[in-house]
Amino acid sequence: MDKKTDLRIKAKELRKTLPMGNISEKLVARIRNSDVYIAAKNVMIYYPLKNEVNLLLLLEDDKNFFLPRVNGKDLEVCSFEKKEFLKKSKLKIYEPQGDSVKSEVLDLIIVPALAADRHGNRLGYGGGYYDRFLAANPDIKTLCAIPEELMVKIVPKEDFDVKIDYIISA
Repeated sequence: MDKKTDLRIKAKELRKTLPMGNISEKLVARIRNSDVYIAAKNVMIYYPLKNEVNLLLLLEDDKNFFLPRVNGKDLEVCSFEKKEFLKKSKLKIYEPQGDSVKSEVLDLIIVPALAADRHGNRLGYGGGYYDRFLAANPDIKTLCAIPEELMVKIVPKEDFDVKIDYIISA
C-alpha cells in the first residue's frame, strides 16, 4: 500500500474513537472567529459523513451557504438552505438536488479532510474531486477544519494536490 492509503486507513480508524460532536462544536467556534470566515458572504461547506467533522451549526450564521454535488469527475456548486431536499448520492454523500451555480460566487470553501499538516496539505478520500475543483478555482479562499488528533507532521503530496489556505484544528 502507498503512504496515502496507509494514512487514510489510520485516520478513519482514529476518527471513530474521537468525540466528534465536541470537536465539531470547537471547530465551528474557531471558524466563526477566523478573519477569512468573517469576511466571507458565500461559503461552500460539506454535508458530514459518519465520524466526520460536522459544520452544519454554521448554517445559523448570516451567510449564503452552498454544498458540492458530484457530476461525473467534477464538483458542482449548489445553493444550500436548511429545508432544501437532499438526496444520498452513489458515493453515500447527501447532496442538494437544486440547480447548480457558478463557482465564482464563492468567497470561501471549507474542505473536508481525513488528515492535514501545518503546511496546508490535506489528505482527502482519494477521488480527487476537491483537488480538481480547487485547481480550477484558485482565487477562492480555502479552509480545512480538523481534529488536532488528525494533524500529522507531513501529508504525502502529489503534483495534483492543492494546498489549503487555512488549517484550523481543535
